[in-house]
Amino acid sequence: MSLRFSGSPTACSAYIVRSETACRRAFVPNGFTLFELLLVLAIVATLSAIAVPRFGVSTIRYRADLAAHRIVSDLSLAQSSAKASSSVQQVRFIVADNEYRLVDLAPIDPSAGVEEYIVVLSARPYEATLVSADFGGSDTISFNGWGIPDSGGMVILTVGAEQRTISIDGETGRGSIQ
Repeated sequence: MSLRFSGSPTACSAYIVRSETACRRAFVPNGFTLFELLLVLAIVATLSAIAVPRFGVSTIRYRADLAAHRIVSDLSLAQSSAKASSSVQQVRFIVADNEYRLVDLAPIDPSAGVEEYIVVLSARPYEATLVSADFGGSDTISFNGWGIPDSGGMVILTVGAEQRTISIDGETGRGSIQ
């Protein structure tokens, strides 16, 4: 009987081996079978099928929250600017263009080549749609030199199926997201 070894013959002869099969089992490196690989691929595909739609929904929710928080933050900036300069500061919402402007306020990045503080909600990262902006029948809210708004109001925006409503208190000028 001739023996064929998967390992080196000297390695197998160092052990008392009863058969060729025992020697092969002792020295052949173990790998994955095709069945095991296919099983892992099936599990990964199932988890991906569950995770991808949830990721899309969470991205839309994140963008809606981000846009709403940006509006509240910029309204607060306009109010602070009005107090600091003791002059009127206006925020004009342009629903048709999905943008708003902080009138007479310098942009955050002057190197961008724009002279006005403009936020385009339809652009990245928000990709939002400005549905409406109503401040007592106007699309503009004005803060006087003490930071008090001329009227309260609300701004409604959507991102996909998500909608956010920003309410501005007419007495304090504080914004809240609903």
